[in-house]
Amino acid sequence: MEPVLFYGIPHGCSFGSIVALEWLGQPYRLSRIDMLASPAPYGRVNASRETPTLLLEDGETLSESFAILQHIAARDLDRKLGFPQGTRAHDRLNRTLAYLHTSFHSAFAPAWIAYKLAEGDPAKAVLRDIAHDKAAKGYAHLEALLAGRDWLDGGDGRTVADAYLVGIARWGEDLSLFELAREYPRVHAHLQKLEADPAVIFAHAIEDGLPATTSGRFLGHVSLEELVPRLAA
Repeated sequence: MEPVLFYGIPHGCSFGSIVALEWLGQPYRLSRIDMLASPAPYGRVNASRETPTLLLEDGETLSESFAILQHIAARDLDRKLGFPQGTRAHDRLNRTLAYLHTSFHSAFAPAWIAYKLAEGDPAKAVLRDIAHDKAAKGYAHLEALLAGRDWLDGGDGRTVADAYLVGIARWGEDLSLFELAREYPRVHAHLQKLEADPAVIFAHAIEDGLPATTSGRFLGHVSLEELVPRLAA
């Protein structure tokens, strides 16, 4: 059976892995995980109960966006979503992905904690301020990085770094921390370009539970319960 991506809602970083799978053009399925509910059976798939997780054909699982995106890219290097290991292009992409996966992604963690707090909780504003300050440094770095570039890693075409970026850079506006068009116009323009891509449009529809037209080879959803027998011992 084809690989299955467990993706999280609402607005998880797994969004980028859905986009990358669409760009890859190989058969895959999806399994939807409500991260606010944190279903107990998902602990069988990912002990930390975080998304995304990719269930491979042999029943093994692969977690962490960085690893999943590089795995997707390596499935068909002719697609040029990634590059052969040992090349400068691979190192450049690794550096970009590492920055997104660690420094930039983690900057929003306080705001996501605040999102789950009740209105009126005094910690809410403090956490949002911390997230704003940390994420502002990330956006400023990306703004500088995109100067004179058509794609995030500086190559000739889109890569898994662009797929990951569109899934996490949206958080600044999702969480009402920034006005990207005014504060970081290069980042905003790059995101707008990506938002017009059929794979990104598809991923939004999937997240929102709306009818979605694949431009890749998406074969449908499968439930967590159906997948348990596939898990490696």
